[in-house]
Amino acid sequence: MPEVTDADFEQEVLKAELPVLVEYTATWCGPCRQLAPVLSEIAREEGERLKVVQLDVDANPGTTTAYGVLSMPTLMVFKGGEPVWQVVGARPKRKLLAELADVV
Repeated sequence: MPEVTDADFEQEVLKAELPVLVEYTATWCGPCRQLAPVLSEIAREEGERLKVVQLDVDANPGTTTAYGVLSMPTLMVFKGGEPVWQVVGARPKRKLLAELADVV
């Protein structure tokens, strides 16, 4: 899954043509590691209508702070440069897809 940083967040997420699902993650986060394969599958299956990226919160404090992320994993969907959906915690693929269906 592609990673974004503070430096390219605006270009890769806020200015993206597709909706973007951002996973705020950390290397030490167990639930993040559990969620990674689920997000990779969603990225492969939904790539034509949804971009999926990761942002390491420890390496990118600017973006993390700007969006008030306090817990990992936090998932946010951005459309037209604005966050339109957010959830904290890992989800099974089926539940995550059902939640995303209303947003994407």
